[in-house]
Order: sequence, then C-alpha cells, then structure tokens
Amino acid sequence: MADNPTSQSESSPNLNEIHDFLIEIAFKAGDIITNALPNTDPGSKKNSADLVTEYDRAVEDMVSAALKEKYPTYQFHGEESYDPNRPLTDEPTFVIDPIDGTINFVHGFPHACISLGFTVKRTPVVGVVFNPSSRTLYSAIHGQGAFLNRTQRLPLKGTDIEPLSGLQNALISIEWGSDRKGKNWETKIRTFEKLGQDKEDGGAMVRAFRSMGSAALNICAVAEGTLDLYWEGGCWAWDVCAGWVILKEAGGIIVDGNPDGWEPTVDGRSYLAVRASPEGAGQKELVREFWSNIQGRLEY
Repeated sequence: MADNPTSQSESSPNLNEIHDFLIEIAFKAGDIITNALPNTDPGSKKNSADLVTEYDRAVEDMVSAALKEKYPTYQFHGEESYDPNRPLTDEPTFVIDPIDGTINFVHGFPHACISLGFTVKRTPVVGVVFNPSSRTLYSAIHGQGAFLNRTQRLPLKGTDIEPLSGLQNALISIEWGSDRKGKNWETKIRTFEKLGQDKEDGGAMVRAFRSMGSAALNICAVAEGTLDLYWEGGCWAWDVCAGWVILKEAGGIIVDGNPDGWEPTVDGRSYLAVRASPEGAGQKELVREFWSNIQGRLEY
C-alpha cells in the first residue's frame, strides 16, 4: 500500500471537496435523526442488542442518493446496503454508517452519530463524524489534520497533551457487542476481567472502563484525547472508517485488536486505537501492554 494514497494522478479525488460535501450531508442526516420518533424493527437483526430502525435506512438512502448523484463513478459501502459478495476494493469508495449507536438512538441516549468515510486503495483518507444530539462534528482529511467543529484542532490539549503512562493510568473504552456467545465473547469477557483485575491477582488494573455504544464516537474521543485507548472486535469498516482518519490525523495510532498486528486493515474487524502522546511517547509500549493482557484471539 502506498504511503500517500492520494498522490495518484491529476484525476485523483478532490479530498477537500469530498470533505465539505460529506459535512453538508452529515447535517442533513442530523435533521432526519433529530426529528425521528424511533420505530424499531428488531426482527431485521439478530437480537435486541443489535436494533435497526427505519431511520437507519432513511439516512442511508438520502446519503447514497446524494453521493451517487455527485460522484457516480465512486463505489458505495454502506451498512444497510451491505452485500457480502461485494467487499471493499481499491476503488475510491464511500464507507457509510447511517446511525452508529442505534441502541442509544432508540433509547434516547444522546450518543449516536452519522459516520461518513472515504477510502482510496482501502485506506481511509476523509472522515466526518457528526453527533446531532450534541451538534458535535469531527472531521479530517489525510495530511491536513483533524478538527472539532471545523475550527479546533485535535487533540484538544494540543502539544500540552500528557504522555501515555501505562494501562494503570488509562481510561479505556470497551464494548460488549451483539454476539453474546462463542469464542469471541469468551475472549472479550476474559480480557475485560484481566484488564480490570488487581495487579496482586495478576491483572492490569486499568484506571477505568467506559462503554458508550458507538465505535465512531469512541474513536473520535481517543482522537480528541478524552479517552486513552479503545479496543474493539466485531464491528465493521463503516463503524471505524471515518474515525480512523480522524484519529491518525490527530496523532493517534490504530493497530489490530489482536497481538502483533501493527498494520491493520479498515475491514479487519478488530481494532485497537491509542491517543496521541508527545512525539509518540508510550504509544507502542501501551499497545504491547494491552496485547499482553488479551485472553485469546478475536476471529471474525
């Protein structure tokens, strides 16, 4: 994979134009979401922990129509229209989650968003994440930095952000996921126990866990520096694509959720995100420490 996926030719995608158009779409999607009265359709997904609403589809239909009209030659990879026979390719592709945090949305918990990403050669190069409840917008373009509400550069503390200093001082985001049985579930539960356990009993004794229900917003919180780390297994490219470029442009790193995976793929389905630190101090050490506490292997 090329180090700079945007340096291809004069016909390369105009990332600034795409970024601005995605923000415009995100605000329109936000209007749909904030005006919604959720009517859940739990029968369309496998259990009550993985709800879908009519508004997921309404938002994706609006987004896909707008993108296909303006960029008819680009590919579209969306949660509600996902076809397993059409995986993510090297072609310029919009990777979209119409509502990330559907359960939060259904319950009226104000932590859901629209996540709009764009990839070139399967590398995220534009990301827009918008929480309409809080009117919070995260956005980034490859090589141009990441921003909160278009003006405040991420991470929020800038060069004053504290160095990373191990799991015992880390605020970590984890998620249960919708699969509540099997090997991956056991790996997660045993890992959560190991991370939280007292050091005298062989645990890592992390400072605290948070489980907020949105992969995209979790990654953005790592990007802004309010979370130190986020570990996830089982989510999809559309959950992480936009947040991926926002995090990297904010000085953070993203690696595989399984040990020794230093070069993850956006559709790899297991991820470990770590916030920025002065000159990268402690990032790789924190990754290795976390990996050493994983009890098993995530396989999707």
